[in-house]
Amino acid sequence: MTRIGDPEWAAAGRRDTLSVVIPARNEAGNLTATVTQLVGALEAAGTAHEILVVDDGSIDGTVAELESLEKRLDTVRHVHNGPPHGFGLAVRKGLEEFRGDAVAIVMADGSDAPGDVVAFYQALREGYDCVFGSRFIAGGRTVDYPVHKLVLNRMANLFIKILFGFSYNDTTNAFKCYRREVVAGLHPLLSHHFNLTVEMPLKAIIRGYSYRVLPNSWHNRQHGVSKLRIREMGSRYLFIVLYCFFEKLLSRGDYRKPDTVSETQT
Repeated sequence: MTRIGDPEWAAAGRRDTLSVVIPARNEAGNLTATVTQLVGALEAAGTAHEILVVDDGSIDGTVAELESLEKRLDTVRHVHNGPPHGFGLAVRKGLEEFRGDAVAIVMADGSDAPGDVVAFYQALREGYDCVFGSRFIAGGRTVDYPVHKLVLNRMANLFIKILFGFSYNDTTNAFKCYRREVVAGLHPLLSHHFNLTVEMPLKAIIRGYSYRVLPNSWHNRQHGVSKLRIREMGSRYLFIVLYCFFEKLLSRGDYRKPDTVSETQT
């Protein structure tokens, strides 16, 4: 099997290709299961793909796991995100390096369902610019979601809904899918941390890219600890939300895509 980006791949004209960007820091206990399940689901669906894991300065066995996966699975590769480290910076590194025509951002801890990745990409190919996940509409679900995080999540998303005046109710959800041209149209990206999960969809919406909202499921990690630190992230989330709000309010459409935004929720 040829790897994405090889001359044979380019010669074959394989342009309908999904890249899955996975930021990973000290995820040795989760990566093998996460990656192999993703590859299995994408291959079963006949989806041309690459799995791009971004190592964000891991000090456990993450890199060794990645090297082993690359030897066994032709569509897997990894890159390193040098210091400074941070979830958002690792994702941004992946967004600089991915080779497909579309990209999905997936967590390394196995919290995102591989079947949802397939469904989101299929929806994207129907003509949408972006597909956003919601765990809080019909068909969505969470498993073992910590109660305090759930309460804060619902409060933050309600605030964003009211401020921007749209119906999407899970903006903070990291699981989203974008066409390549959308990623280019969201620059400059500012977030260094988990607030990137809010910056990207808000910019996509206010800049006029079409999007669809689909239900997705979320399972709490089985190994390791979450990298999200709520006390550290509150002001960073607020900064990005207000930054995007003032762009919407004051930019006079300077950054908008020419056509009109479309929203569909199922």
